[in-house]
Amino acid sequence: MSSVHLAFSSDGLRPLSALAEGARGIVVEVRGHNGGRTDRLLALGVTPGATVEVLQTFPGIVFLCDQTELAVERAIADAVLVKPLERAS
Repeated sequence: MSSVHLAFSSDGLRPLSALAEGARGIVVEVRGHNGGRTDRLLALGVTPGATVEVLQTFPGIVFLCDQTELAVERAIADAVLVKPLERAS
């Protein structure tokens, strides 16, 4: 519900699940509505300020967070809000 709205918000924030393969961003918020799973993400370094890069978008979301490669379900990736970074030319 709120993830769809945020994907098109004027502040540029998007859920991690909305980024394309190869896209990079900075984690702004990890929403806590998924219980222990979001606590585990935080413990693994998916925290505000961390840089993420999407490696794969199907069937799940695989991303690199600093030096850690993680694979999560799309619903979990919806809880991670990022500010996309411009690609280097």
